[in-house]
Amino acid sequence: MRIQIASTAFTDGQPLPNRHTLDDQNISPDLEWSNVPSSAKSVALICDDPDAPAGTWVHWLVYNLTPSMTGMPEGQPKTLKLDNGAEQGINDFKRAGYDGPRPPPGKPHRYFFTIYALDMHPAIIPGLTCKELRKAMDGHIIAEGRLIGTYQKE
Repeated sequence: MRIQIASTAFTDGQPLPNRHTLDDQNISPDLEWSNVPSSAKSVALICDDPDAPAGTWVHWLVYNLTPSMTGMPEGQPKTLKLDNGAEQGINDFKRAGYDGPRPPPGKPHRYFFTIYALDMHPAIIPGLTCKELRKAMDGHIIAEGRLIGTYQKE
């Protein structure tokens, strides 16, 4: 089963607006999703850049989202706990919440917003790293979906 994920800010494979980058307002884009399996116990989101010079760079981690949720509005707070009950992890900037693109000059980078339906709750504590979240999710992913945005520093 494939989860459908979209944003009103950008379409799949197209550039992220500047307001979602570290070069501008650095606010998270809105995301909408559908087709989460009814057997899901929680939903997680990871945004990363596989084109980063030092290897995949994590920009955002959100987990313990309620499976009945169908999205998140733009501009999520940079806190460990969200008002909707979900937790945010620590990104590779060593901060909670979303931090947008700021690649070096050159070719465009891709930013993968991947959503996972899980048959469990990965943690009851906020502040996991991507490595910790992926370890907790291992063997528990029942569906996923991906939206890719790009960004290029001129």
